[in-house]
Amino acid sequence: MSDTGDEQARKSAGALAYSAGFGNEHSSEAVPGALPHGRNAPQRAPLGLYAEQLSGTAFTEPRHSNRRSWLYRIRPSAAHPPFTRTGNGNISSAPFTDSAPDPNRLRWSPLPEPPEGTDFVAGLWTLGGNGDVTQRTGMAVHLYAANASMTDRVFSDADGELLIVPERGALLLRTEFGLLRAEPGHMALIPRGVRFRVELLEAASDGGQSPTARGYVCENYGQPFTLPELGPIGANGLANARDFLAPTAAYEDAERPVEVINKFCGNLWSATYDHSPLDVVAWHGNLVPYVYDLRRFNVIGSISYDHPDPSIFTVLTSPSDTPGLAGVDFVVFAPRWLVGEDTFRPPYFHRNVMSEYMGLIEGAYDAKAEGFLPGGGSLHNMMSAHGPDRETFDKASAAELRPQKVDNGLAFMFETRWPVTATERARTADHLQAGYDDVWQGLERHYRR
Repeated sequence: MSDTGDEQARKSAGALAYSAGFGNEHSSEAVPGALPHGRNAPQRAPLGLYAEQLSGTAFTEPRHSNRRSWLYRIRPSAAHPPFTRTGNGNISSAPFTDSAPDPNRLRWSPLPEPPEGTDFVAGLWTLGGNGDVTQRTGMAVHLYAANASMTDRVFSDADGELLIVPERGALLLRTEFGLLRAEPGHMALIPRGVRFRVELLEAASDGGQSPTARGYVCENYGQPFTLPELGPIGANGLANARDFLAPTAAYEDAERPVEVINKFCGNLWSATYDHSPLDVVAWHGNLVPYVYDLRRFNVIGSISYDHPDPSIFTVLTSPSDTPGLAGVDFVVFAPRWLVGEDTFRPPYFHRNVMSEYMGLIEGAYDAKAEGFLPGGGSLHNMMSAHGPDRETFDKASAAELRPQKVDNGLAFMFETRWPVTATERARTADHLQAGYDDVWQGLERHYRR
C-alpha cells in the first residue's frame, strides 16, 4: 500500500538535517557535484542546472546587511505562465483602510475551527497591521487555522518575510531551499519571495476530522529580521546564533500541474505551472529560511531588584531608519527565574509609544490570570494603558519573594513602531472578547497619607 501524502510528510520530517547559524554563508547540495565551485554562474552549471540569484536586499546594501543566495535549479523561475488575480480570502494588507485605528485595548479568543479541507493559505486570517506594502514599511498580524496539507499548491509572499509561530500542530515547511519542521514552541521564518508549501504532520487520533494546526504569523514588510545588538550584555545571551537552523537542499522533480500563489502588493495572484517550482538541487548564500526553538532563548534578567523592560526578551528585530526603533520586534516570554528583591515581579503597569500584539503558545501568561488563551491574542496600541489584572496584582503585591521559576507558559509579542489598525473582520469577529476592560476594574484605591 502506498503512503498517503501526510504519511510521507511525517517520514520526511523525521529525517531532517540542518545547517546551524544565523546570517551564515550556508551551502548545500542534494546531489553530489550540483554546486559549482569557484564561481556563481559558470558558462554551464553542473548537471544541466540553471543558476539563479535570489536577492533579499538591494545589490548595493552594506556587506553586513546584504542578503542573497544562489540557487541551482532544474528550471529557472522565469519559466512560468502569466499570473492572474485570485480571491484574497481573509488576507488583508497595509495600508489598512477599512477601519480606523482604535485606542481601546482588544483581546480575541482563538480562531474558530475551519471548514474541512482548509490548508494554510486558505486558513490565513488577517487581524491588522500598519505601514504600506508598496513602500516596504510596516507589518501585519495574521492568524492561521488549517486542517489539510497544501497539495500541488505553493505560496510565496513578495510583500514581506513571514515569521510563523505554531501554537497547535507541527508543520512541515517544504521550501525552495529544503525542509523545515516547525512545532509549537518553535518559530520559522520564510524570506520574502521564497516559495514554500505547508504540510500538516499530526494525524487525526479518532479517525474523523483532521486535527487543526493553528498559530500566528508576523508579515514583516520592512528590513529583514536580524539578531538585536547585545550592547552592555556582552558577547552572549538572548537568542544564540548557533541555535537557528537552516535547511539542507531537498528538491522536487515533479512534472505535473502545480498552482503557485503569489502575494504581491496586497493581493493574491495565481498561475498553474507544469512543474513544481521547489526544484532547487543545490544552493549557497545567506538568504535562507530557518527555524528556531524558543525554549533555547537565553533569558537575561534582574538579579537584584526591579523588573527589566520587555525589550530584554527580544529574539529578532527589524531595524528602521532610526537607531533603536524597530519596525517590528519579535519578543518571547520564555521560562525563567524571578529573584528580584522588594520587586513587583509581574510585568508592570505601562503606557508605551510602541504598539504590542501578544499571543500565547501554551499555558498561562503571568500578567493575566484569566481570558488570555493559547491561540488567542491581545492588542494594546500605542499609549494604551495596560498591565496586570486585579487578581495578579493582589497576589504579586502580597507574595513572599522567594526565588520563583516561571515555567507554566510560553508567550510572545509582536511589538511595532506604529499603531496597529485592526481589520473590520477582526473588530466584528465573534471571537473578539467583550468586556476586556473589565480585567482592570476593581483595582482599588490604596493611597494613604
